[in-house]
Amino acid sequence: MDRTDLRRLQAPLRERYTADPAAAVTPLDATADFRDDGVTCTVDGFAGPVRAGLHAATGGDGSDACSGDMLLEALLACAGVTLRSVATSMGLTVEEAHGVAESTFDARGTLGIDRSAPVGVGPVTVTFTLTTDADDAALERLATSTERYCVVGQSLREAPRVVVRRA
Repeated sequence: MDRTDLRRLQAPLRERYTADPAAAVTPLDATADFRDDGVTCTVDGFAGPVRAGLHAATGGDGSDACSGDMLLEALLACAGVTLRSVATSMGLTVEEAHGVAESTFDARGTLGIDRSAPVGVGPVTVTFTLTTDADDAALERLATSTERYCVVGQSLREAPRVVVRRA
């Protein structure tokens, strides 16, 4: 897809959302249950169910997906799609791309060992290595725009609200 195709594809959406901002509010959802044994939660994903469980650092045996890794995967996917869309809009040619999302978490916080230890994934770095003829200024603009328009990345700025209710 090139810049013209992308703009043609998005033009009717831009017009609709400009005329009716409420139409741009798009619902998202994910579902999960405790269908599997152990300290797990099975999430119904796009490519099928994914069983998440305890990370080895918190008592897991490594056979289940780590939700922290899943978070980084979702962030990397969103950032990658956003980067590709922005690069297309900027008219940049990207021949190859390799993305990595990296972070850490302090297991002491999750296990309640030390209340001063943070709970959660620490600072995240998303790095894309591109084969491109774009100059440094274009790459900086690409990084800045990707960070600004990445939905998952921007969503990490606010903690989610957790609701528990009786069936």
